[in-house]
Amino acid sequence: MKNLDIMKNDEVYVLAGKDKGKTGKVMSVDPRAFKVTVEGVNLAKKHQKPRRRGASGEVVDIPMPIHYSNLRLLCPHCKAPVRPRRQLVEGSTRRQRSCPSCKKYIEKPK
Repeated sequence: MKNLDIMKNDEVYVLAGKDKGKTGKVMSVDPRAFKVTVEGVNLAKKHQKPRRRGASGEVVDIPMPIHYSNLRLLCPHCKAPVRPRRQLVEGSTRRQRSCPSCKKYIEKPK
């Protein structure tokens, strides 16, 4: 299983597909299938049955997963779509994501 550089609650930029150029917040990540679900991107129509008697059914838009290779992480500092690097944190053996353009560390999203 590959460690993806995109995590839940990250802000991402879409590189390819029908929503090319859009940005959105990551809702979920599936590292086994290399898929990421992004809020407001790759929407599909779902026909829902009525829940109660007398209610009417509806058509709702739900976000579908998109392959992670079609996404780039938006750096929170320089707002550029980047492919993050893993750098050693000074004084530790831990590696953390960093932006290759502005050279700042990218914190874990909350």
